[in-house]
Amino acid sequence: MGIFALLRRDDEAERTTREALREARSGADEAEGGGALLRLVESFRDIGLDGRLAYSSARQAARRAQRGRGRRRPAVAVRRLVRRHRRGVTLAGFLTGLGGIFTLPVLLPTNVFEFYVQTTRMVGAIAAVRGYDLEDPEVRARVLAALMGEESGDVLGSVGLGPVAGAASRQVAKRLPGTVESQIAGALGGRILRRFGLRSVRLFGKAIPGLAGVVGAIADRRQLNKIARAAQEIFPPLP
Repeated sequence: MGIFALLRRDDEAERTTREALREARSGADEAEGGGALLRLVESFRDIGLDGRLAYSSARQAARRAQRGRGRRRPAVAVRRLVRRHRRGVTLAGFLTGLGGIFTLPVLLPTNVFEFYVQTTRMVGAIAAVRGYDLEDPEVRARVLAALMGEESGDVLGSVGLGPVAGAASRQVAKRLPGTVESQIAGALGGRILRRFGLRSVRLFGKAIPGLAGVVGAIADRRQLNKIARAAQEIFPPLP
């Protein structure tokens, strides 16, 4: 993704993102992600994990990272995944913010969507490299939880799943796959609301032309690093 991803057009995704951000700005359904926010979470979950059109899937990203030494050493593949996606979100955050307040209303939805598609794909690819089945409802739910970074353990605990993927908690996910995943998606939608609502201090720095590019790049890079750490804790290497 990265610079070329910002030029892609996905009208349905863009409309959903804009509706979600309007919810955030109006404070609608603040406790749990509102309707458009929930659709947004489901959209980047499916695109990030399964791919669509110009977006490659998490499995494809995992296979690319496993070339050469990455096939014999999963840790190498994981480092490649984090490094590649970090470059992508850093560049996208910088480009999105260059115009500051003059371009923010137009480019912010693109930045939000691209950031979460990229991080979803990264987390899914890390899980795939470490031997997890991306069709497993528990795995897909945990991918969403990882997107909350340091909050992921608390969210998983609140829906009855342990902090680490494993057979002990899988039966819970099999009994209530829809409920568990929807609860995690709602919590993530609420996080997006708080992060991109008008009251968010994150948007203040992004409103200043020039400086906004640096602020956006640093913020997105820092958040991706938190998500990468959460992903590696949630999906430890399988024996």
